[in-house]
Amino acid sequence: MDYDFKKNTLDGSYHAVFSMGHEALGRWLVEEIGKDFDKMDTVMCQLGALKNSTQEWRIIGDELTLSLQDNEAVVQANYLFSEDDTELEDNMDFYDEEAVAVCGFEDFALVLTAWRAFVTRF
Repeated sequence: MDYDFKKNTLDGSYHAVFSMGHEALGRWLVEEIGKDFDKMDTVMCQLGALKNSTQEWRIIGDELTLSLQDNEAVVQANYLFSEDDTELEDNMDFYDEEAVAVCGFEDFALVLTAWRAFVTRF
């Protein structure tokens, strides 16, 4: 999983660009974590507490939800949890490739640590 963090010098906004299949992680960092160091600490503590455990822990955000279980971190767009019965025409699917990302606890901890270091610099 490749990623890059950037800060827009004009408006001060942060951007996290992730490789294909992990884009939702970038959105989660920017939209749900930002510079909230308390939230980062909470997530890191849960990663340690749940390592090699079958228990699940979730943090539901405005747009995205983080689930930690079975040594995997899963970020999903909240709209995927809806019970919408919208019918699509034959041979059509919803595009949700950028709405879900999965990675192991170790990789997720590295990403979160790198994000913290990045936003601390600015």
